[in-house]
Amino acid sequence: MLAIFLKTVPFFALIALGYAAGRTRFFTSEATAYLTKFVFYFALSAMLFNFAANLTLAEILDWRFVTAYLWGCAIVYLLATAVGFLRGLPVTESAVEAQCAVIGNVGFLGIPMFVLLLGPESAGPMLMILATDLIVFSSLIVILITGSKEGRIGLRTLRTVALGLVKNPMIVSIVLGIAWSSTGRDLWQPINEFLTILGAAATPGALFAIGASLAGKTAERVSVAGWLTFCKLVLHPAAVALAALVLFPIDDPFAATVMISAAALPVAGNVYMLAQHYGVAPQRVSAAILVSTTVSIVTVSLVIGLLTG
Repeated sequence: MLAIFLKTVPFFALIALGYAAGRTRFFTSEATAYLTKFVFYFALSAMLFNFAANLTLAEILDWRFVTAYLWGCAIVYLLATAVGFLRGLPVTESAVEAQCAVIGNVGFLGIPMFVLLLGPESAGPMLMILATDLIVFSSLIVILITGSKEGRIGLRTLRTVALGLVKNPMIVSIVLGIAWSSTGRDLWQPINEFLTILGAAATPGALFAIGASLAGKTAERVSVAGWLTFCKLVLHPAAVALAALVLFPIDDPFAATVMISAAALPVAGNVYMLAQHYGVAPQRVSAAILVSTTVSIVTVSLVIGLLTG
């Protein structure tokens, strides 16, 4: 367990470095926004394309895997939604809290960390989880918020969802990578080296950007943030583990390990972007991200340590 924790320390140290740079204003919020944009549109996209281009669709798409992951997510999503309703929250706020409970920082934290921590073979399961999160849950929250505000789910809502998916560079990178892989041809060496160099910037850039963005967040409504952190770091991996190991047993134990470990990741930053964009409880999401990321320094290591022995 200690060995796993020590391996995760450099990743969280990079987050801490970014946080310090943000808190001291050495790295302004504007600089953080541009760094995040660089990582999101260029470095991380190059990394995802490279991974997908070296995998076949059969290696990425496993319906039993997706079913187990969705079942685990759905249970926690419904629980968080029900608790929101019991507290008298409207549909929009309950949907945002449910999103916090099941959407982890797979793109910026999970993939860079797990590829180095668990090995390159973790890329396939991680790409599947990332695609599921983006396609299913990012679409769901937009539908729930816009449908609740407008009183109905119309063509404009569905068009917004479709455009969001088409314009998401992570989805585009994965699709293009799989498309290239299907040709059976290797990438031209200069292009492969270009993508490798650019993709190498994703890990330090993403982790630093996470820390710098956390510097602008506050831990208001700590009780709610604590509940959402408990959902994300404890209930989510537990539900996914139940699904992957008992209800829908995954044939590949390593893939199950990656799935459960991914479920233990802290709340993703894109939940805050959606909450801020629609004006639905952004401070609450901000607090959940800050608290869950801090606590995950211990819990992620604990989950991976338990799973890998």
